[in-house]
Amino acid sequence: MRVIFVIIIWSICHNVFAQSITVDGYIIEYRELAISEMQRSGIPASIKLAQGILESANGNSRLAVSANNHFGIKCHGWTGEEIYHDDDKKNECFRKYREARESFYDHTNFLMSHSRYAFLFEYKPDDYKSWARGLSKAGYATDPTYPQKLINLIERYSLQQYDKGVVVDRETSPAGQPRQETDAWEDFTSFHINRYQVRSNNRTEYIITQEGDSYISLSNEFDMMPWQLPRYNDAKSTDPLRAGQIIYLQPKRRKAEKGKTTHTVQENETMYSISQQYAVKLHRLHILNLIEEDMQPQVGEVLNLRKRKKK
Repeated sequence: MRVIFVIIIWSICHNVFAQSITVDGYIIEYRELAISEMQRSGIPASIKLAQGILESANGNSRLAVSANNHFGIKCHGWTGEEIYHDDDKKNECFRKYREARESFYDHTNFLMSHSRYAFLFEYKPDDYKSWARGLSKAGYATDPTYPQKLINLIERYSLQQYDKGVVVDRETSPAGQPRQETDAWEDFTSFHINRYQVRSNNRTEYIITQEGDSYISLSNEFDMMPWQLPRYNDAKSTDPLRAGQIIYLQPKRRKAEKGKTTHTVQENETMYSISQQYAVKLHRLHILNLIEEDMQPQVGEVLNLRKRKKK
């Protein structure tokens, strides 16, 4: 009986700690595999590691834990096991692997077998910046800040050293000072692209507008299509912007983040301003609260942010 009890306790502890991988722990675990795949394909080891860290939250995401999928690759004709997960759309199909190593192999094969990524292999294996920008250009991710996130990860953790095909143990930062571990998602709650600080709200990246900004100028600044920013922000491309506005760089969510269930309407607030405050799609906010599209809430009214009101 005591043996069974010990096994159960060990199993619980193992599962808890197995889902608390740090960035450094992830790098140590997979750097040799990334180098091996670089030698097989020409994909920089730094890019492979950075994508794995970012896409899988250093191996702690649901897809990584439940499906060993470290690169967010969807089914796309996949004949193996599947797992369903909410992403750009609800309940999308993702590939499921027996072990993480298979995910690393398949990521390489996926990039090598699709013609839209062919131009990437013209870059040198140590040109991680071109690879980061090229992956975004080829449509690997819809996040316009994806290239900068990869580059920031690579440079923060000195991942470019592995593009030389050599494993070096790192106990300190490049400056020789001990570096405090942080979660991969926390690293990128705030970073800069050009003159803008990019923050995150409800898992949606946003900036604060500056004097003279317009949807056209911001589209050019972030290399986005002219329709994207207005659509993501429930606006028209001709709508004027004033300094200090929140502008989302990604589509807003269908509901607010956990813990934010209601909002009490204050003076001068509108459905639009509340939708921007919580990064919730404007039409979804109307649907959740049974409010007609052309109507505004009353001061003191309590709006639901996650669940639909009962009639």
